[in-house]
Amino acid sequence: MKEAGNTSGQTSGQKMLLTMTGIGVFCALMIVLSYQGTLPRIEQLKAEALEKAIFKVVPGMESKRTFRMESDGSFTEVSGKEKDARLVYAGYDKEGKLVGVAVEAAGMGFADVIKVIYGYDPEKEAVVGFYVLESKETPGLGDKIEKDPNFLANFEALDVSLTEDKSKTKNTVVAVKHGEKKNNWEVDGITGATISSRAIGNLLGTSTAEMAPVLHKNKAFFEVKKGQ
Repeated sequence: MKEAGNTSGQTSGQKMLLTMTGIGVFCALMIVLSYQGTLPRIEQLKAEALEKAIFKVVPGMESKRTFRMESDGSFTEVSGKEKDARLVYAGYDKEGKLVGVAVEAAGMGFADVIKVIYGYDPEKEAVVGFYVLESKETPGLGDKIEKDPNFLANFEALDVSLTEDKSKTKNTVVAVKHGEKKNNWEVDGITGATISSRAIGNLLGTSTAEMAPVLHKNKAFFEVKKGQ
């Protein structure tokens, strides 16, 4: 009788394990199906948000062309649908004059990776616009990098001027404590959101140090009208 009881208990345990496994597999399948079903919509919304952001960060921009950055630092015009490609977006005014280039950048913030897009004016050698694409920074503090008017004012004319030979930036963009900004290449931080502010300074410093010389070098290429 004792052995029969053990067998019964084992059978019951096996059934419970199979049931739990089945539920787990079903839930995993539903998650995958839900993700696959909503992915096209998510991608569409991201593309629409990016399109709006591109026009926000380049003042005076009326139309754009998309370029892929090659490994040798040159650029090729593309449709803009390429995945895993380094893309920049050249902006033009009503007359077709180049007014700036929109560039995406990313860096680690307080909570997670922050993704932004900024506008670069090769004529002024300055960042002229900024927009946060993705952020999970602390609501009420870190998320001020998205909406604080004083912080956003940093990026209306952030100095990323180049050396005389145009090979590198004269100064690296860096964030400083609120109220301590003394130079045009410094980002005046947000009180209570020091880490998030510093993250923006760091990612812009890294991105502009790499991209500003390359974009400036290819300024004439971006200026050539399509079809010429």
